Amino acid sequence: MKKHAIQKKVEPYLWMLPSLILMTVMIAVPIVTVFQLSLSEISRAGVIKGYNDFKNFKMIFASPTFWHTLQNTLVWTVAVVGFSTLIGFVIAMVLNQEFVGRKLVRAVVVFPWATSLIIQSVIWKYIINADYGSLNVILSKLGLIKTYINWTPDANAYFAWECWIGIFVTFPFVTFCVLSGLQSIDSTFYEAADIDGAGFWQKLRMITLPLLKPSLTVSTVLNIIYVFNSFPIIWTITKGDPADRTHTLATYLYKLSFYNGKSGQAAAVSVVGFAILCVCASVYMILSLRAEKEDQL
Repeated sequence: MKKHAIQKKVEPYLWMLPSLILMTVMIAVPIVTVFQLSLSEISRAGVIKGYNDFKNFKMIFASPTFWHTLQNTLVWTVAVVGFSTLIGFVIAMVLNQEFVGRKLVRAVVVFPWATSLIIQSVIWKYIINADYGSLNVILSKLGLIKTYINWTPDANAYFAWECWIGIFVTFPFVTFCVLSGLQSIDSTFYEAADIDGAGFWQKLRMITLPLLKPSLTVSTVLNIIYVFNSFPIIWTITKGDPADRTHTLATYLYKLSFYNGKSGQAAAVSVVGFAILCVCASVYMILSLRAEKEDQL
């Protein structure tokens, strides 16, 4: 009997063991390795010569490019996550209504998210090209412009377009997260609100938003992680140029490591990004859980 009780206690952990081993190999080991590399002197050939204290961190913190890149990363993350959440929420509200062709519209909305980011980036790079881009061609044929416009005259313009592309490929994910949450809301809540004479904005504030908090929390946290670490869009369009002014941390550390042969500094940048991401995600989750508990009380 005692043996059977012990077996029942141990059995769940045995079922979890393969997942724990996989997580250790695929997540924990790379993280520890990156921290080790960030504190090491590494040759251009990738040979670890030994620890160098915090020299790699001192070098990146002394670089103006790093601080501009960090600023770009924060702007990129806030802009893409914020606007994609707003646009996705609005579209989800529309798609939750009954209208002719709703299934077709849902299928069209998912295309930007389902398509490869590299393909999307190449297409948009062609669209905004100043010499033969389809945007200039269409506007010219419509008679809206007489001469082709240079849509990317400087680094700020390039970065603004990259942010727009990030929003364009991200909002479908938010749309379907919110849509799934909307469809799980019991219609009797809205029927009771209609009887009480509540308007659209009152129902949105008192019923829809509180009940959508779990869906919005999941989509926002995942978006912060995905967008913060996003690489294909910026690398495909500008590779961080001109003059390293459009980098985010993901593209900056890639260029440091594989173009400049500074793997130690690249690892240090990665550690900084990892720390920022952990703090942001933790703060957001804590605030969301606290607000949820207050609502329950």
